[in-house]
Amino acid sequence: MENFLMEKQDVVNIPALISDYYTLKPDPENKTHKVAFGTSGHRGCSTKNSFNEEHILAIAQAVYEHRTAEGVKGPLYIGADTHALSEPALRSCVEVLAANGVEIILQDKFAPVPTPVVSRQILEHNRGTDKKADGMVITPSHNPPTDGGIKYDPTNGGPASAETTTKIQNRANELIKEGVGKIKRIPFERAVKMDNVHFFDYVMPYVKALATVVDMEAIANSGLHVGADPMGGSGLYYWVPIAEVYNFKTLEVVNPNVDYTFSFMPKDHDGKVRMDCSSPFAMANLLKIKDKYDIAFGNDTDYDRHGIVTPAGLMNPNHYLAVAIQYLFQNRPGWRADAMVGKTLVSSSLIDHVAKGIGRKLCEVPVGFKWFVDGLLDGSMGFGGEESAGASFLCKDGSVWTTDKDGIIMDLLAIEITAKTGKNPAQHHKELTDKYGVSYYARIDTPASPDEKAALAKLAPENLKADTLAGNKITDKFTKAPGNGASIGGLKVVTEKGWFAARPSGTEDMCKVYAESFVSADHLKQIQKEAQEIVKSVV
Repeated sequence: MENFLMEKQDVVNIPALISDYYTLKPDPENKTHKVAFGTSGHRGCSTKNSFNEEHILAIAQAVYEHRTAEGVKGPLYIGADTHALSEPALRSCVEVLAANGVEIILQDKFAPVPTPVVSRQILEHNRGTDKKADGMVITPSHNPPTDGGIKYDPTNGGPASAETTTKIQNRANELIKEGVGKIKRIPFERAVKMDNVHFFDYVMPYVKALATVVDMEAIANSGLHVGADPMGGSGLYYWVPIAEVYNFKTLEVVNPNVDYTFSFMPKDHDGKVRMDCSSPFAMANLLKIKDKYDIAFGNDTDYDRHGIVTPAGLMNPNHYLAVAIQYLFQNRPGWRADAMVGKTLVSSSLIDHVAKGIGRKLCEVPVGFKWFVDGLLDGSMGFGGEESAGASFLCKDGSVWTTDKDGIIMDLLAIEITAKTGKNPAQHHKELTDKYGVSYYARIDTPASPDEKAALAKLAPENLKADTLAGNKITDKFTKAPGNGASIGGLKVVTEKGWFAARPSGTEDMCKVYAESFVSADHLKQIQKEAQEIVKSVV
């Protein structure tokens, strides 16, 4: 009973969380209270004065001012996930944007809308029109249930550039300092009745378009028993329509419930609850029943990430990215012959070997999906994927599908691969390692203060004095990505036998150290140990 009570004490107090959103006021002079756009939007917690009504009112006003300055005259599509703070933030945005005359497109009945669905809707609207649309998604992604998040999608449908988010961030902080009472707003119950606020079914247009990007006929005819675990997220409302539209009778939705406390979730490696579909700890519920399915998957709350489960277990995100690339570039004849493979520089070097093996150029970019947007838009990049289990790829005819990560199509692709090849993605990965060798990859997260994070982001190669890493000569060290010359916000160190990269988290107070060895698990541990020592010595 004692353990049960302790577990109950860990459950998030939703009424207190919502109350704090409205009653706690950020201190404009406190750095931790400021609007801060990381890799993908602003994230925070109402009880910590970092995600409160004043933040969202200011961000919404800053977005309005930005889109006005940029001449964006079309509608603004708004999506939100199932975190408890998402609906209050959605309502705050509507109050400000409606008052400013912005044409807003909301989901019927205020139901959740996944990130990739908003991205695709922006792109669909913008085909052949001068009145371009943009969008916002209210989500902290896989972060704990106490957190809230919000991000802006410009007219290209993808994550906004650092230049854009910096403008929005700085203007929002100015507005908070000046006093949000000056911001024009209309009470929510009146705002939703205004002529410029519209309700729309996001679900069916997206579902019906899936056949243009994935072989839905092969999936439906495969007879494979598939388990889809929404993990309490926004994609919960999409799997039944997908099954119905494509007559996919062997798809089973696991845990078809929304619980704002996410108390059904197993704790992650550090004792926190995260809807991280790349974590075997967070995916423990699905892993317990994996043998029921030929293929299964889970997704984070805004459905821009994927976690693929085969009878062998949860796939490492890097392993699945490599398999997806190998398969797609050999089974999409409609793509350009020179379409590149896009990867983040902290993704596995197995992807490098696969790209070379299929004769495709590799474009290695910093962390953040925004670096893939232009390539996906013009078809010069067939696939863009990042180490944190996020990816998207082109339609079968080589046109753009989304310019943001899409967990749904990555889930469906795993079924297509299994259906059309007779082998699941884990079996394909085994074939890749037989050909290119086994790599050992892992990421370690260590606590880091805001000042330490800032120091790490400003590192230069000359700050590193070490000549060797885990017994091997360092052959390269860089702070800019080879693919586009953009800053990586950290440091990457390479030897012939392995590498590590260190960068500050864009969402939490921690440093992320990625490492890979081409020798052994013990060699990986040595790289990790020395990497942490190196980082500690220079920040």
